[in-house]
Amino acid sequence: TPPTPEKSVIVSYFYFLSYKQGDPVTLYVNKVGPYHNPQETYHYYTLPVCRPKEVHHKSLSLGEVLDGDRMAESLYEIKFRENTEKKLLCQLTLTEKEVDQLREAIEELYYFEFVLDDIPIWGFVGYMEESGFLPHSHKVGLWTHLDFNIEYNGNSVIFANVSVKDSKPVPLEEGGAGHGAVGTGGGLALSFSYSVHWFESPLNHARRAERLRDYSFFPKTLEIHWLSIINSLVLVVLLLGFVIIILMRVLKNDFARYNVEEEGGCDDLDQGDNGWKIIHTDVFRFPPYKSLLCAVLGVGAQFLTLATGIIVMALLGMFNVHRHGAINSAAIMLYALTSCVSGYCSCSFYTQIHGQRWVWNIILTSSLFSAPLFLTWSVVNSVHWWSGSTQALPASTVLLLLGAWVLVGFPLTVIGGIVGKNRAGNFQAPCRTRNIARQIPTQPWYKHTAVHMSIGGFLPFSAISVELYYIFATVWGREHYTLYGILLCVFAILLSVGACISVALTYFLLSGEDYRWWWRSVLSTGSTGLFIFVYSVFYYRNRSSMSGLVQSAEFFGYSLLTALVFSLMLGTVSFWASLVFIRYIYRSLKMD
Repeated sequence: TPPTPEKSVIVSYFYFLSYKQGDPVTLYVNKVGPYHNPQETYHYYTLPVCRPKEVHHKSLSLGEVLDGDRMAESLYEIKFRENTEKKLLCQLTLTEKEVDQLREAIEELYYFEFVLDDIPIWGFVGYMEESGFLPHSHKVGLWTHLDFNIEYNGNSVIFANVSVKDSKPVPLEEGGAGHGAVGTGGGLALSFSYSVHWFESPLNHARRAERLRDYSFFPKTLEIHWLSIINSLVLVVLLLGFVIIILMRVLKNDFARYNVEEEGGCDDLDQGDNGWKIIHTDVFRFPPYKSLLCAVLGVGAQFLTLATGIIVMALLGMFNVHRHGAINSAAIMLYALTSCVSGYCSCSFYTQIHGQRWVWNIILTSSLFSAPLFLTWSVVNSVHWWSGSTQALPASTVLLLLGAWVLVGFPLTVIGGIVGKNRAGNFQAPCRTRNIARQIPTQPWYKHTAVHMSIGGFLPFSAISVELYYIFATVWGREHYTLYGILLCVFAILLSVGACISVALTYFLLSGEDYRWWWRSVLSTGSTGLFIFVYSVFYYRNRSSMSGLVQSAEFFGYSLLTALVFSLMLGTVSFWASLVFIRYIYRSLKMD
């Protein structure tokens, strides 16, 4: 069982253990996996290594389980501030099959992860060396001795890592025997040992996260965030200048031309003018597929709320690097709680635009993202289960997540929908809509949907392209993202760019006497999700070393979901920006 702490203290939103000299410090073994495939992980005890007769697992949080953690107690005996020199851990006799299993793991660059006082400890299972062309040599060795270096301050653990610089690997060639190993009838006898060295650290416990961030077992890439900020800010300034200066000057000229005759009738103006003024009786004509449009706006509003909440929680220091899976737990909790936002926004707007099947609208809203998520998860989890990966969720966790959606998420969507339906007012349209729709003239090629989607998707993507690399390196790598203030700035920039582009493209559409702006405004900026998915393919092929069915299934499956989330969020922002803009320009006209 874990050691009983002298006392438990809350610092920076998490508990820590306080030890006296000689107290046992539990070391948990966690998982192993290929160095270049972060999401392909297996339980440490799937390898033929030293293990207790009865394996006792640590109770994990939901976020830790979702993160693939499967912590179990080890045979390592570590006592607080007491050094140990080359203590025998166990002796094993490996069969030829087990030797092949270890050799294959070493050739695939398997690393292990241990956890000591919530501090991850990483190291490679073995050593591999390729040398020469003719003759070619291929050496594979297993580390049988580990040196644990642990830093402390007062009565708390600050940092820990593992070293093998003073030990030699045991060769695992066919029939090989080397230092610390004796060939025994087709098998291999190994002696595993370890040492523990304690060092005093100047950092106190509240600052120990800084020590982990400075450690570099995995490659460091998060260094030039200011380049992202400067690039994005320049783009925002240019776009805002375009919309505010150029577009407003054009609108000023339009208002001057359309409002020359204050007492003129609308029909007379229709005969003499062209442009967005002439379609004032059609611009507020409700679009087809009203229920789907409202569901998109509702779920988009939910993810906007969720993303803002996650970033704010991160800024408050609630996602410390020592809290395994905390951000996963927070995301699931917020997704369930913000379901009321999607139901309210969707059903409220659906009622305003004279939708009749509000029950179907609530069902569509609740399943618009949850259905693709369940389908993607089913495929990815099946691949993990087939491969024996720890990323495969246990049945208890699956039932817990399903219960959270059935008992919390879906009921809150229904409640939000009912409240939104009852509190919905009238749709505020400054112009009356005729019964017969005006014929839309033939549009030039640069006003077609595909062109607007290309422009409206590329510009917001270019605003976040640099920061997107750091996010991918965090999610699909092993980086610890800590600059959440910059992330909040980039998120605000993304929404601002999306709104500006949507307003500009909507004006160009209306100026061509095309009043079908409803879906166009959603698709134009919502197409950013397509660019993000294309970038994910580029990242997989050119910026990472990931490979294999397990890693590929998870990467592309969840990249599709990420693209869908961005499309919903930006589509919602661009729609409301376009609606506010259209109401403004038509309210400014003088019409009978």
